[in-house]
Amino acid sequence: MAKINYIKIAKKSAGIQIRELKKINKTFNKSFIKTVELIGNCKGKVIAAGVGKSGLIARKVSATLSSVGFPSFYLNPGEANHGDLGQIDKRDILLVFSYSGNTLELTNMLKYANRFNIKIIGVTSKKNSMLLNASDVPILLPSVKESDPTGMVPTTSTSITLLFGDCLCAALMHKFKFSKEKFKVFHPGGAIGQNLLLVKDVMLTGNKLPLVSYNSNILKAIQVITKKNLGIGIIIKNKNAIGIVTDGDIRRGAKKFSRNNKINVLMTKKPLYISESSSAAKALSIMSEKKITSLLVSSDKDYRKNKKYFRPTGILHVHSLLKYGIK
Repeated sequence: MAKINYIKIAKKSAGIQIRELKKINKTFNKSFIKTVELIGNCKGKVIAAGVGKSGLIARKVSATLSSVGFPSFYLNPGEANHGDLGQIDKRDILLVFSYSGNTLELTNMLKYANRFNIKIIGVTSKKNSMLLNASDVPILLPSVKESDPTGMVPTTSTSITLLFGDCLCAALMHKFKFSKEKFKVFHPGGAIGQNLLLVKDVMLTGNKLPLVSYNSNILKAIQVITKKNLGIGIIIKNKNAIGIVTDGDIRRGAKKFSRNNKINVLMTKKPLYISESSSAAKALSIMSEKKITSLLVSSDKDYRKNKKYFRPTGILHVHSLLKYGIK
């Protein structure tokens, strides 16, 4: 019995999909623009629907819409026929996926939406289908060759439908100038949220800052550093940071200076700092490279000007970064 070359089969399947997916460009027309505008102006929710594989695509597209700020949920057409149509409001939009366009379970949902003038965006590959005829904005997907050995199992057809949904979401994100800042709001947890955290999200501010006047003596500095429990003091003159002193600096200087000496004899001038809008991950990288446990924070304005002396807006401690899962 001849040995089956699974790698060759997989590459052939991938090749078919890659070739066929290029047909997606045919859908980016006036109907696509209408879809973006309709969802962009929606005062309610985007309700995604579909049956079978199309239902799975609808769920994913709905999840992506919600994750980028467009309220959306998936509605199972079968369940909708048994009372769930009441979830659809006149301000909502139906985004319906059906590659054949003639799925019977969609019938009552489409009739309900048409009756109450609820806008329908229908995504299908059949020109004269029930879905397209009921849609306010018809999206006609190109017919594609399936990539399985029989040419019958939904493979390329589901891929191109999902690709359309992702492209739609990308266009909406561009329309509303979606940014990493906004993404962070909807993704406070998980690896993505951690990577998008900014310095100002995790830094210590206000009365938690270990501020020490440059006129203070070493004893006063020890008292501030001990109270704030960060192992560091920020030496301040005219509200600007002119240096830092660590508890290690004080221990090493104990043999040379008395506690009545001015703290500036122990301080390190031109302290390292980072802007408050820098990523927390970047701050941790700097701290690891310099082998330090604390990093001063300035305003974006001061950081851009690369000021020698700056007003500290916060301090970042390695424990704060680790607390938020940034590694």
